Amino acid sequence: MLAVPGNPAYRRLFTAQVLALTGTGLATVALGLLAFDLAGPDAGAVLGTALAVKMVAYVGIAPVAGALAARLPRKALLATLDLTRAVIALALPWVDQIWQVYLLIFLLQAASAAFTPAFQATIPTLLPDERDYTRALSLSRLSYDLEALLSPLLAAALLTVISYDLLFVGTSLGFAASAVLVVAAALPRTTDARTTDRTLDATTRGIRIYLATPRLRGLLAVHLAVAAAGSMVLVNTVAYVRDQLALDNTAVALALAANGLGSLAAALALPRVLDRFPDRTAMIRASGLLAATLLVAACVTTWPADWNWPALLVLWTAIGAGSSLVLTPGGRLLRRSAHPHDLPALFAADFSLSHACWLLCYPLAGWLATTAGLTTTLLVLGGTTITATTFAARVWPTHDPETVEHEHDHHCDHTHLHDAELVNGRWRHTHPYRIDDLHTRWPA
Repeated sequence: MLAVPGNPAYRRLFTAQVLALTGTGLATVALGLLAFDLAGPDAGAVLGTALAVKMVAYVGIAPVAGALAARLPRKALLATLDLTRAVIALALPWVDQIWQVYLLIFLLQAASAAFTPAFQATIPTLLPDERDYTRALSLSRLSYDLEALLSPLLAAALLTVISYDLLFVGTSLGFAASAVLVVAAALPRTTDARTTDRTLDATTRGIRIYLATPRLRGLLAVHLAVAAAGSMVLVNTVAYVRDQLALDNTAVALALAANGLGSLAAALALPRVLDRFPDRTAMIRASGLLAATLLVAACVTTWPADWNWPALLVLWTAIGAGSSLVLTPGGRLLRRSAHPHDLPALFAADFSLSHACWLLCYPLAGWLATTAGLTTTLLVLGGTTITATTFAARVWPTHDPETVEHEHDHHCDHTHLHDAELVNGRWRHTHPYRIDDLHTRWPA
C-alpha cells in the first residue's frame, strides 16, 4: 500500500483534496439525477451540455489562472477558491430550470479551473524528491479513484434516507473543509516576483511549451482517448440504467462505482507497472485498452437484455482501469518538461488542453446517444479512441530521454553555455532539455 510522504504540508493538502473530491463525487451523482428529473429520457443531452459548459469554463479560464498563480499568494488563492465553490454548491438544490443548471455549473467549474492547476503545481514544490513525487501522483490518482468508487456508494446509502438535492450540501461541506486545511498548511512562497512577462505571453506560455514538447503532444492525444471513453460513462450511465434497463437510482450509483473500482485497482498497481515499463509504453497500451473496451461495449448492446447489466459493470470497470493507467503518469511527464517557475503555466495548459478533449466528447456522447442510439455512439467514440492512440504512438518518440544533446547558433548566454563546445560554427552541449526562452524548438 502506498504511504503518504512525510511532509506535513503535503499531508494537509492531500486530506483537503480527498474531502473536496468526496463532495464533488456526491455532486456528480446528484447532478445526473437532477438532469433526469428535469429532462427525463433526454437527460443524456442535458447532462452532456452541462458537462460541456463545465469544459468551456476549464478551457477558457485555466490558462489565465495559470499565469496569475505565479503572481498571487498560493494559500490565499486556494482557500478563496474553495470557499467560492462551497457557496455556489449551496445554490444547486434550489435549481428548477435547465438554464440554471448550466449557469451554476459554469460558475462552479470556473472556480475549479483556477484552483486545480494551482494546487497541482504546488505539490512539486513541497516534494522535490522524484520518488516522493511519484508516490504523491499515485496517491492523487488514488484519491480520485476512491472518490469515483466510494462517493457513489455513499450517495446510494444517503439516497435511502434523504432526497438527492441534499447531496449538494455535502459538496459544499467538502469544499469548506478543504479551505480550512489549505489555510492550516505551511506552503512555500510561490509568487514569482522576477517575472516581467506580459499577461498575454504568460497566459500562452504553458501552451507553447506543451505543444512544442513531443512527449506532451503524445500526452494530449491519450487525453483525448480517455475523454472519449470517460464521456460515455459520465454522460450516458444515468439514462441507460434508468430508462433502458429500468433500474433505480441505486443502480446508477453502483454503475459509477464500478468505474471507480477499476480506476482504484489500476492506481494501486501503477507504481509496480511503472517500475517495469516506461511511461510511454504503459500509457499507450492502456489507451488501446480503452479503445477495445468501447468496441466490445458496442457489441454488448446487441446482446439479450438479461446480460446488459452485468456486462455494463465489467465494461465500466475496464474503462476506469484504463483511464487511471493513462492519466496518472501525466504529472511525471509535466514535471520532466518544464523548469520549476514554468510548472504553474504548464499544469494550467495541461488542464485546459485535456479538458478541451472533454469539451469535444461530452456533447458528442450525449447528443449521439439521444439521436443515433448507444451502439452508434460507442462505435464513434471507439473510433475516436483508436485514432488518438495511433496518433500518440506516432508523435511520442520511443526513445525519449530527459537529457538531450543540442546546438545553439550563437553564444548568447555565457552562464547557460559555459560547458558548450564550438562544432562546425555552432555551440553544442548536453543537459536536461526543456522548452524555454533559450530553447524554443525541440531538437530534430
